[in-house]
Amino acid sequence: MSEPESRPGVPEPAATANSGAVAVVGLDLRGETPAPRKQVYSWALWDWATQPFNTVILTFVFTALYLVSESFLPADIAALSEDDPARLAAEADLASGLGLGSTIAAFGILLLAPVLGQRADAAGRQKLWLGIGTGALIFCMLGLWFVEPAPSLFWLGVALISAATVFQEIAAVNSNAMLIGIATPRNVGRISGLGWGFGYLGGIIALVIVVVLDTFDWFGMSTDNGLAYRLIAVGCAVWAIIFSIPIFLNVPEPSLGRPERKVGFFASYPLLVKDVAGLYRNEETRPTFWYLLASAVFRDGLGGVFAFGAIIGTAVFNFGTQDIIIFGIAANLIAGVSTIAAGRLDDRLGPKRIILASIGSMIVAGLAVFFLRDAGSMVFWVGGLILCAFVGPAQAAARSFLARVTPAGREGEIFGLYATTGRAASWMASGAWTLLIVLTSQTAFGILGIVIVLLAGFLLLLPVKAPR
Repeated sequence: MSEPESRPGVPEPAATANSGAVAVVGLDLRGETPAPRKQVYSWALWDWATQPFNTVILTFVFTALYLVSESFLPADIAALSEDDPARLAAEADLASGLGLGSTIAAFGILLLAPVLGQRADAAGRQKLWLGIGTGALIFCMLGLWFVEPAPSLFWLGVALISAATVFQEIAAVNSNAMLIGIATPRNVGRISGLGWGFGYLGGIIALVIVVVLDTFDWFGMSTDNGLAYRLIAVGCAVWAIIFSIPIFLNVPEPSLGRPERKVGFFASYPLLVKDVAGLYRNEETRPTFWYLLASAVFRDGLGGVFAFGAIIGTAVFNFGTQDIIIFGIAANLIAGVSTIAAGRLDDRLGPKRIILASIGSMIVAGLAVFFLRDAGSMVFWVGGLILCAFVGPAQAAARSFLARVTPAGREGEIFGLYATTGRAASWMASGAWTLLIVLTSQTAFGILGIVIVLLAGFLLLLPVKAPR
């Protein structure tokens, strides 16, 4: 394995944010020397490994078709007609309960992600924390096996999915930090897009497997007691185990560590405050500070599209099981292809242009879905797929934007702040979704909540200075 320290002529990152000095950007350490393909594809496979949690569990199957379905309604409410106000209100309560769990998870990430990233930087142990986060995510998915269809178990499902969201984010902080160790300023957009694209394509394969099993009635196996959905969750866990192995075997740590910054866990918080203040005080790193704030908002809107998209399909447009899964396959295919293609445009045009164009298009599509919802399911097919075509490019470009301005030796800390600022604002999409549904007792109004957050992020990004 080729370690970063073996590269000749690599300067040691000595500056820290709170000193006011400017450290060399981490991407510059590799220079123009490309990483071996084995490292690049091993890194991208981590997105492939963990994406089924987002695609199959969080978005299109487990939550949308099972956790917020009649399976978790009291028997007397489930017996009512589908358009009965009491039933509609109870189903909205399930959707808002899932949103509440997402909001609580956001606070967990707010408290943990940057400090754990900072400590991983100091020790040079990003792979260790990547393993901890990935392993905990897998255990949460395995735990969904015990979420049988009963109202009393609804909150167990919400708790496991919310905890899995926290652990996946902790793992993603370190996966993102490792991007800097294998990318150069010339190809970081392409590699970031490759990772997101691999994730979406992995989600397609996982959804296709679900469709095949459902088409053949699980080959005669009983699906009573929510067994099909519980097996799907276990299958996603096994998938993650298999495909996450290469990143641990083949991808090096992004930095050697910074022992001078090792402090106790609780002492990490005041150090973190000093570092954030240092980002703002230093004129050259101030755009990074403002970008962290702006991206926090628009990335939460992007996350809301996938977190609540399938629920909109089922609750607003009456999509059935096959419809929503087929939509999921099409959505991930479009997102995967568009994200890989946009990665090359990122390296040519710059990430800011890609992000603004993508968010602007998503705002228009989201408004069309809301105002034209009475026109039938075709509105969701067209508008939803347009949303998915742009969400991936925006996500990939958001990551490459930050990679281009991250100082060497602070990869985990900066991407930890990236996760934290994102989750600090994640109450916005889930909160707006929940609030508008509660106020109107109509799931459709949750769409406007997501659009409002996207618009706010778009406006905040406009004045941010683009990286070189």
